[in-house]
Amino acid sequence: MAKITFFGAVGTVTGSKYLVEAGGKRLLVDCGLFQGAKALTQRNWDRLPVDPATIDWIVLTHAHIDHTGYLPRVVRDGFRGPIYANAATRELCELLLTDSAHLQEEDALYATKKGYSSHKPALPLYTVADAQAALQRFQEIPRKDPFTISPQFTVKPTDAGHILGSSSLQITITENGKSSVVVFSGDVGRYNQPILNDPEPIAKADYILCESTYGDRDHPKDSPYDAIAAIVNRVVKRGGVIVIPAFAVGRTQTLMYILRQLEERQQIPKLPTYIDSPMAINVTGLYVRHKEDHSLQFTREEQTGNRDPLNVHEVHMTRTPQESKQINSVVTPCIIMSASGMCTGGRILHHLARRLPDAKNAIILAGYQGDGTLGRHLQEGAKVARIHGQDIPVRAEITEVSQFSAHADRGELIRWLSGFTAPPKQLYLVHGDPPAAQAFRGTVQQQLHWPVTVPAYLDSFDPLA
Repeated sequence: MAKITFFGAVGTVTGSKYLVEAGGKRLLVDCGLFQGAKALTQRNWDRLPVDPATIDWIVLTHAHIDHTGYLPRVVRDGFRGPIYANAATRELCELLLTDSAHLQEEDALYATKKGYSSHKPALPLYTVADAQAALQRFQEIPRKDPFTISPQFTVKPTDAGHILGSSSLQITITENGKSSVVVFSGDVGRYNQPILNDPEPIAKADYILCESTYGDRDHPKDSPYDAIAAIVNRVVKRGGVIVIPAFAVGRTQTLMYILRQLEERQQIPKLPTYIDSPMAINVTGLYVRHKEDHSLQFTREEQTGNRDPLNVHEVHMTRTPQESKQINSVVTPCIIMSASGMCTGGRILHHLARRLPDAKNAIILAGYQGDGTLGRHLQEGAKVARIHGQDIPVRAEITEVSQFSAHADRGELIRWLSGFTAPPKQLYLVHGDPPAAQAFRGTVQQQLHWPVTVPAYLDSFDPLA
């Protein structure tokens, strides 16, 4: 019997994993890390509900860690098949998985030092060597053309418009002469955004698994250009510094594009801008190289000559720790962009510790801030930030610019679903916190009149029933 089982991204926005079974074969769609609350992250330490050695193939929608970050562990635990991904996703994973492994090793060393691990010494979830072993299993697939994995599974990727290389996957499942088309949305991107193409419509599906991250709200409609310009100009006027925690993949590149546009329109001064994230610097190079994902507008700007749309006029790429530390001595107005985007680790913590106590400065939160993260605490008005064991007073202006989300909002998800020419037999809402998923369930039922289910962890269904 064919079966699809929800191994992750149900009741939460992390840990995307969907096991597809047919004809005695197993295909895992995405292999993400659980992040956030301890009850979720504990699942990363548990073995999968099936033996990884019995999984034949893995196919990826995109490179974000909540969709790929468990790959080193699953390979370590016995998976020996190919991992299918397009070229951009594979190259991003080379950066992201290696970085994730470094963080796992650093966390283990810190836990050993502080003595709060049950293991002596503390063990990392996986190592850099495990990440390298996973990367060796990658096999490149077409960006948009269909390809056959086996008699049971044929995959047709379409552009999801979320990050570089992001895809929705149409998987045709075949068993005993019966076939069914199941669409896995991955993360659906925004419409009319800088750099990337819009999410591509899909005409037909028997079943759809659709993300619902922002299923309970619409993003602000006012211009992100105006919002950023207003913040930059008022902080410059008072002689402050702007710090932006930014995701290395996607968010940094979008912010750089907008800052460059604002400079050229003379809406903001040309400030020294520090990109203090080696990964973001490397990712930007991938964004420039993979032109197959570029929107027509971005392509035209690249071709106008003497233009670098992803760099401001005075940009400083700081790769080394020493270069990063030197930013602390800058006391005149500037922009500092660093990772991580939720302020959970990385160089951004040093910049926050240095800049938060000064009321002249501003921190721009330009992305989703997960529950329990320092970014969420700042977003909710914390007066003190705990950084590297010290309590840092929060006097800087904390401002949120939510127009930069790379996830479709409620209206954009409805727009994407409306591209299907007929209702599916069932729509499953995944990759959303429970309030968002349940709210979007009501919206879909009201506007599209489709059958909708919000599955629970380890629920399953038969796509050929």
